[in-house]
Amino acid sequence: MDTRRRPPKPRRPTSSQDGGGHHLHQKRLPPTIDNSSPSSPPKASDALPLPLYLTNAIFFTLFFSVAYYLLYRWRDKIRNSTPLHVVTFPEIAAIISLTASFIYLLGFFGIDFVQSFITRSSHDAWELEGSHNPNFLINKDHRLVTCPPPSSIDPIPKLPNPETIITPLASVEDEEIVKSVTEGTLPSYSLETKLGDCKRAAVIRREALQRTTGRSLEGLPIEGFDYDSILGQCCEMPVGYVQIPVGIAGPLSLNGMEFMVPMATTEGCLVASTNRGCKAIYASGGASSVLYADGMTRAPVVRFETAKRASELKLFLEDPDNFDTLSTVFNRSSRFGRLQGIQCAMAGKNLYIRFKCSTGDAMGMNMVSKGVQNVLDFLQADFPDMEVIGISGDFLVSS
Repeated sequence: MDTRRRPPKPRRPTSSQDGGGHHLHQKRLPPTIDNSSPSSPPKASDALPLPLYLTNAIFFTLFFSVAYYLLYRWRDKIRNSTPLHVVTFPEIAAIISLTASFIYLLGFFGIDFVQSFITRSSHDAWELEGSHNPNFLINKDHRLVTCPPPSSIDPIPKLPNPETIITPLASVEDEEIVKSVTEGTLPSYSLETKLGDCKRAAVIRREALQRTTGRSLEGLPIEGFDYDSILGQCCEMPVGYVQIPVGIAGPLSLNGMEFMVPMATTEGCLVASTNRGCKAIYASGGASSVLYADGMTRAPVVRFETAKRASELKLFLEDPDNFDTLSTVFNRSSRFGRLQGIQCAMAGKNLYIRFKCSTGDAMGMNMVSKGVQNVLDFLQADFPDMEVIGISGDFLVSS
C-alpha cells in the first residue's frame, strides 16, 4: 500500500494581481440566487421564437387576411352557383391558416387573461405566505413587519405558517382568553361583558382574529380611540378604527348664527364645493330654516280575496276612534317611536298602508318596522284572511 502523500491538486486562483505584482485578496461571493421568479413568473410568451409584438402582428395579419380571402372566394361561389364544399388547394391552405391563427390568438390571450388573475392574487399585500409576498416578515417579537426585497446574494426568506403569527399580549390571562376565543369556547361578542374593558376586549379580539385567519391587521389603527363610547350603540365586535380626513367649511350663516361645518370625507372637491355654498349664503345675508314635518314612514302592503274586504280594513284604519288603540299597539315596540298617522290606498285587492311616526334623535327605521309588525299582528285577529305581501310596499301617499 502506497502511503506516500500525493501532491495537492492545483486550485483555481482566488486572487488577482495588480500591475506591480501585488496580490489583491478578494472574498469569494456565494452563488447568485435568481430572485426574478417570485416577481416575474414564467409566461407562455417566453417559449416564442420571435419577439411577442412581432408574433402577434404576424398572426393578426394572417387571421384577418385569410378571413377576407375566404369571404371573397365564398361570395364568388355563391354568385357563380358553385358548391361551397368544393374547395381548391389555396382555399384548403387558407382554412388551415385561419384555424391555426385563431387557436393561437385564443390560446395566447386566454392564457394571458388567466395569468393576470394569478399575478394579481400573488401580490396581495395582506398575504402572509412567503411564496406570495416576500416583502412581509415576522420579526423576533412575532410581529408582522415590512422588509426590503432580498438582494441577489441573500437567500429568499421563508415565512412561518399563518398559525405562528403571535403578538405578545399584556398578561398571561389575556393569552388564555385569546386561546379560548380561537378555540370557540368563548364567544368573541361577549368579551366586553366578560372583561369590563372595551379597549382590552378589542385588543384580544384583534389578536384572536389574526391568529385564526393568519392575516395581519397591522395597518388598521387601534390606539387612540374611545371604545367605551360605541358599546351597544354604533359598532359591535370592534378590532380597530378607520381614519377619515376631516375638512372644514364655513362660516355658514343660519338663523342669525354662524357655524363652522366639519365634514369627514374622502371625496375630492366636496368640502370646497360646500364652502363655496356657505360663502354665497353668507354674502347674501344668511339663511333661515323652518321644520314643518318630522317623521319616518313605512308602507306595508296586504292582500285580500276580494276588494270589499280590503276596503273594510281601509275604513277601520282610517277611523279616528281606532287610532288610539292602534297607536298603543304601535308604540309598544320602542320608548321613542310614536305613531303620528295612518294613510291607506287601495289597488284592487291590495291595500297599501302608510304608517308615519316620530323617532326621536334616531333615524328609526328599525323601530318603525317593529311597530308596523305589531299592528299587523294585531289586525290579523280581526282580519284572519289578510295576507301580508311585504313589510315595505314602495307606495307613496301625498301628505
